[in-house]
Amino acid sequence: MPKPIISVENLSKAYRIGAKEEMPDTLMAAAKGMFCSPFANFKKLRSLDTGGARSDSSLDAEDPEILWALRDVSFEVDQGQVLGVIGPNGAGKSTLLKLLSRIAEPTSGRAIIRGRVSSLLEVGTGFHPELTGRENVYMNGTILGMSKREIDRKFDEIVEFSGVEKHLDTPTKRYSSGMQVRLAFSVAAHLEPEILIVDEVLAVGDSEFQKKCLGKMQDVSQGGRTVLFVSHNMAAHERLCNRCILLKNGRFDSSGEPSAVIQDYLAKDNTRNGYWELGCDANKRNGTGEARFQSCETRDQTNAQSWSIRTGEGLILLPVLHSTMAFDRIAIVATIYDANGSVVFHTNSRDELESLPSINAGGTLAFPLTISPVNLNAGTYVVDIAAQAPPTREPLDFVRGQISFQVERQGVAKSGVVLLDTQWQPAVAI
Repeated sequence: MPKPIISVENLSKAYRIGAKEEMPDTLMAAAKGMFCSPFANFKKLRSLDTGGARSDSSLDAEDPEILWALRDVSFEVDQGQVLGVIGPNGAGKSTLLKLLSRIAEPTSGRAIIRGRVSSLLEVGTGFHPELTGRENVYMNGTILGMSKREIDRKFDEIVEFSGVEKHLDTPTKRYSSGMQVRLAFSVAAHLEPEILIVDEVLAVGDSEFQKKCLGKMQDVSQGGRTVLFVSHNMAAHERLCNRCILLKNGRFDSSGEPSAVIQDYLAKDNTRNGYWELGCDANKRNGTGEARFQSCETRDQTNAQSWSIRTGEGLILLPVLHSTMAFDRIAIVATIYDANGSVVFHTNSRDELESLPSINAGGTLAFPLTISPVNLNAGTYVVDIAAQAPPTREPLDFVRGQISFQVERQGVAKSGVVLLDTQWQPAVAI
């Protein structure tokens, strides 16, 4: 039986939370502090270095300055598998990838990796802002382990995939974050590693480039290579991954088929009451930033907050938008995806309203969208929302994969995504 390409055994990572020290108010206290500081710092470092030998509970009780970003996580990944890592903010997803990429060292436990690893964890990782895109391709490729001959052979393919041909000889400090991540992902994806590790940075790219990235990762996995994928976009996990693991509070929670793990995550998530606080995390959205969605609610046909509705009943989406600038016309776009990442429904308020609302600088507006009846089969559905200021098509804000709702079956079970009213008639002789 072949060995797994990645074996993670009781992996843990602890960080020391910096505490603000009291400033001495006398000359004698300052002199004493200067004399004692090296010994105190050595004691702290030694306790952190040996922390893995003690139990988590004892560390928590004895030293409140210790933060466990990851605790005793164990799993295996087989060659050619696409593993999705799911969890709320602070669950330890990025920490896990940094440990597997050898960017950070674990406090305890170990990870055995059999193969060359290529990782893309942050926008512009390994790029120098003063170098051009062309120069950064060679530098970043070399850092990732590619030879110059290998980069020369794949250079045109890398540039074509990234779509930044016109800006190739421009310093990357003048690139947008989206352009940087396009080029960085293109270099990492064409390295042909045995293992490709990708964090949430893909959310910076536009929808067209995200599709290209997902397609490239599918090609990588079909070629027998392994992919570890972190994203808050549940539809992307459904489409790309053949297995997911769920992390919660730094611990391993569950593992299995993507649909089952996603359902488990959404059911345990504290947003299941139908309210989503949409913060300013750049990894979960893109757009000009002149207006931002603050929150969104899902409500049932009685106008009560609810994450779950029944087939045939009504659904109300209520996104709340705050703007830092004044706009004469604001349009809201909503797209609903099924568990496989396929578009089920798309609507733009610009197409349905006779006049679009205006918003003042510093103003906040709610945009109710009623869908009734919801003729969808049982399952979990993901909603993307975007705000636009026509006639421009560039979004002010575009939130992906953060909002969801569940449909519970009502009546006779039927297959498919959309439920149509059907009625069989008695057979007629002809």
